[in-house]
Amino acid sequence: MSKKILIVDDLHPAFKEAAIKLGYEVDDEPKITRRETLDKIAVYEGIAVRTKFRIDAEVFAAAPNLKFVARAGAGLDNIDDKIAFERNIQLINAPEGNRDAVGEHAIGLLLALMNNFRKADMEIRSGIWNREGNRGFELKGKKVGIIGYGFMGQSFARKLAGFEVDVMAYDKYKTGFSDAFAREVSMEEIVKHSDVLSLHIPLTSETRQMINDEYFFHFKKPIFFINTARGEIVNTLAVLNNLESGKILGAGLDVLEAEKFPSLGEKSWYEALKANEKVILTPHVGGWTFDSYRKISEVLAEKLKAL
Repeated sequence: MSKKILIVDDLHPAFKEAAIKLGYEVDDEPKITRRETLDKIAVYEGIAVRTKFRIDAEVFAAAPNLKFVARAGAGLDNIDDKIAFERNIQLINAPEGNRDAVGEHAIGLLLALMNNFRKADMEIRSGIWNREGNRGFELKGKKVGIIGYGFMGQSFARKLAGFEVDVMAYDKYKTGFSDAFAREVSMEEIVKHSDVLSLHIPLTSETRQMINDEYFFHFKKPIFFINTARGEIVNTLAVLNNLESGKILGAGLDVLEAEKFPSLGEKSWYEALKANEKVILTPHVGGWTFDSYRKISEVLAEKLKAL
């Protein structure tokens, strides 16, 4: 049986081209459905996916020859890694490919919140010229707390380097990682000193709904809150509650507990979130640039070569 890879999502051609050079037969089918994938996956030793569907027990059961799953992105939360581990199926992802995009997006959200860009823009378009009501905050001198210091957290810290801020980072699974861009601190220091909180952690059973009312309660100062990680990590009602109380000064959310319509519009908190002028929403595009589209495929190709 020849080496075969099935691409089931929209990936930059760089991955396919590199795989072919490595001797793989590649079927590039970005419009394929889950059902169609299940019907044909048995003959493939590799599958490349972005977010189209979950690679779960049903998919693994239909793929007896599967040797690897290539995830075109950073997170692996749409792959049942436990089954993959049990079957010795390699999982490769590409956080190196979109880390710069995520770091820059987080900076953009933060600056927009601190300077009331959304509110000011909407007011001017409505015929309102309100300088005092849009007085902002300077980032210089602030303490920025980063939760998770992997590829994304490190990228955000690097992007902050020119703003003359004090960057603190907490990572439950790493120690001794202080560098020129951030200093390692405890969670207690994060909640005591932060003016800004930015999440850069994966979605796991441990982190799901981790950021809730109790979590925000411990912060000593009002904060600007940024989430470019995963929406399910954060309880949205808790964000709204703390915006109302003043504990959160502004929230930049690239990810939400529910994404895409109509499911997002059906959430009980959607209308309040949409109406809140202290919230900036983007549709999970933090790592979604023209540049990262290419770089992700290039990173996957290099990791495929190393398998």
